Order: sequence, then C-alpha cells, then structure tokens
Amino acid sequence: MIERLFNEKTVELNIEAKNWEEAIRFCGNLFVKSGNTEARYVDAMINTVKSMGQYIVIEKGIAMPHARPEDGVKKIGMGLVKLKKPIEFGNEEYDPVDILIFICAVDKTSHLKALAELVTLIEDNKFLSIVRNSSSKEDVINYIKTKNFNLI
Repeated sequence: MIERLFNEKTVELNIEAKNWEEAIRFCGNLFVKSGNTEARYVDAMINTVKSMGQYIVIEKGIAMPHARPEDGVKKIGMGLVKLKKPIEFGNEEYDPVDILIFICAVDKTSHLKALAELVTLIEDNKFLSIVRNSSSKEDVINYIKTKNFNLI
C-alpha cells in the first residue's frame, strides 16, 4: 500500500530547516501542494507537537509528524523529508532528527495497513541508508516500490 503513497510530490531530500517547526511546516506544505490536505492541516501538525510533546520522534533520528483526520485531510498520504542537517526536536532519547516521515489519514482505520508497512520500512537499515546517503528522491521512491511487504 505505501508504495502508492510515497511519490514525487511528497518526497524531498537534503532540505534545510532551522528548527522542528520549520521542518514540519515544510512537510505539511508538501501535502497541501499534492492535494492530500487543506492548509490548516499544517498548523494542526505543529499544534499537536506543541500540545502533546515530542512523542512524534519515534526512533533514533526519525520523526513522524501528523494530525487528526478532521484537521483537513482530503485523502490518505505519506511523505518523507530528509534534512540536510539534523535538528533537535526535544526528545532526549532519539534526537537529533534527520528524517521526517509524515502521514495523513481520512479516518482512524484506513491507514493501518500502511502504518504496518511503514514500521517494516523504518526497521530496514538498507532503506535508512538510501535515505541518508542518496541525493536522488527517485532512489528512495524506487526502493519503496520494490520492497516486499509480506505482512501476516
């Protein structure tokens, strides 16, 4: 499923951001431009972090910003941004962050299969190496498209 969600419009590499808020705003604007969300979803992602904390930093160097379906989601989506320089999100265990994998879902269940596949991808050291070392978003997208997500 996620091989259909990551695409040329929602994957960007070597992006500069001064802080976590700027990084999330960049991610959210990719969703707006691609038609996945309304503009208010971007602010909702930032406000979620401000109100609920840095729980979106899910693994060493990886954050997963998101907001609720009712915050302006038009269609399910996933995106990936690799930062040029890692930034602090305020999570002592997993900072600094250099990869943001962001999601939007139209409801609370339709994206669960995609999330399960995403976990497999995040645990894939080859994938993380491609993201961190490639200058071509096509390399990232092609790897996702060819990955076998045999989930039980």
